[in-house]
Amino acid sequence: MAVVKADAYGHGLAPIAATLHAEGCRIFGVTDAKEGASLRDILNDETTVIVLLSGIFDPEDAVLACDHALVPAITDPEQISLLQQAGFAGRVWLKVDTGMNRLGAEHPERLLNECRRKHIGIAGIMSHLACADIPNHPLNQQQADTFTELAGTLAPDLPASLLNSAGLVTLPCHTLDMIRPGIALYGAEPVPTLPLGLKPVMRLTGRVMQIRSISRGDTVSYGATFTAEKDMRIATVCLGYADGLPRGLSGRGYGVHAGRRLPIIGRVCMDYTILDISESDAEKGAEIEFWGTALPANDVAAKLETISYTLFIGVGQRVRRKTVA
Repeated sequence: MAVVKADAYGHGLAPIAATLHAEGCRIFGVTDAKEGASLRDILNDETTVIVLLSGIFDPEDAVLACDHALVPAITDPEQISLLQQAGFAGRVWLKVDTGMNRLGAEHPERLLNECRRKHIGIAGIMSHLACADIPNHPLNQQQADTFTELAGTLAPDLPASLLNSAGLVTLPCHTLDMIRPGIALYGAEPVPTLPLGLKPVMRLTGRVMQIRSISRGDTVSYGATFTAEKDMRIATVCLGYADGLPRGLSGRGYGVHAGRRLPIIGRVCMDYTILDISESDAEKGAEIEFWGTALPANDVAAKLETISYTLFIGVGQRVRRKTVA
């Protein structure tokens, strides 16, 4: 089940889903009914299964699930009632909690019985790991054992799904019937300390708009937080925090040109970022990478004490998406 929620983790739902579909993927996971309806329109394929990992929330969602043949993951009997009222004739996944305490049925046997009583088809049973990106965390095996036992006793005849991208690395013996890769599809290592050798799908780049020379003692950008200690050559790049380049990289991040890391100096602005190019031959119009093949998103995220997901999701809509082979 290819997870393409949140606009395919900020990469663009249409190109990502179309590419995966062309490669043979026929089961996708999204967040909600609106995302599911959009994906159905993009793929224009009635046979592809689209799972709503957060289920449904209201009658409108239930209608969308009916109209677009979506498969909700449900956690509460109320969701069954909403589906029934909308005339739902499809199947659902049962989502159970095994220790994350976020979203999942607290009484899965009641949910299962309610589905059967109301003649709602069941596609399978799933749960989600809380600490899969932390190798040897005791909760990983605890959740796996809890889920395996629950699935075996509650619904041994149903497909079971537990592993996300990180789970494939830390719990490879628990693939069960279906896996749900998300971040790994986009080329970011799900467990950085145990790399798989993935190649990034996204490169975030901007172009140099202007180059100038400044003298020792000159300041740069808002707040004059950077003062040149020597004569320098600097470049203004057309990419800022409105585009998704985190302001937290001010004075401590990098852009890359021709394999050389160029320090971000001063504050990242809404529309622009300024680099020290004193040691670079970059010229006006040069492409600067802020994460991608030369600078892994995980490395940028680590500098900000966050994760690559937040970088990808944060890329603004005004940033032009260009698909390359």
